[in-house]
Amino acid sequence: MKLFYAPGTCSLGIHVLLEEAGLPFERARMSLKDGDQRKPEFQALNPKGKVPTLERDDGSVLTEWPAIAYWVAARAPAAKLWPEALEDQARALEAMDFIVGTLHGHAFSRLFNQAKYAPSEADHPKVIEQGRAMVAAGFDVLEKGWKGDEWLLPSGYSVADAALFYVTFWAVKRMRMDVPPRIAAHFERMMARPAVQRALAAEGLAG
Repeated sequence: MKLFYAPGTCSLGIHVLLEEAGLPFERARMSLKDGDQRKPEFQALNPKGKVPTLERDDGSVLTEWPAIAYWVAARAPAAKLWPEALEDQARALEAMDFIVGTLHGHAFSRLFNQAKYAPSEADHPKVIEQGRAMVAAGFDVLEKGWKGDEWLLPSGYSVADAALFYVTFWAVKRMRMDVPPRIAAHFERMMARPAVQRALAAEGLAG
């Protein structure tokens, strides 16, 4: 199978999960800046024009971060990336939905694409200010609602940790933002994982 990714984007989280799962895969590097996501050959695979995109061995294509994460975890049960108990599964979905849909989709998107929220460049600083406040509020929600020990869920390491990792990576490495203590400690533990180090090295990102 083949992972279509762009270095340092949300596809980093899926890259980490594939490394954790130990599944054989190819990497197809995309440059969003150069518009690779809009090229006909990629549009034929994923008309949504975004990463991560996973082309599976049978030629079928899977899109959307939570769906890919679930599928990877299900394909590699020995890696224990998906919780066993129903309650923990629901909590994993809850965490992923908040991180991917809200923290990423609404908060960080304001830091990466101001024109989407304010056509006038004069208003872009206000969008950035709003985005940073939303990011901080999102991390605060996760910090105060932390139920696990070392990992986000009480059941242990899961797909939810990979989701939290990629947004924390943005905050710490790209935005130079402070994050709450539990989030910061989680980030350090993630950075120490061999699968994370392999994904970062493959994407040419500093560890």
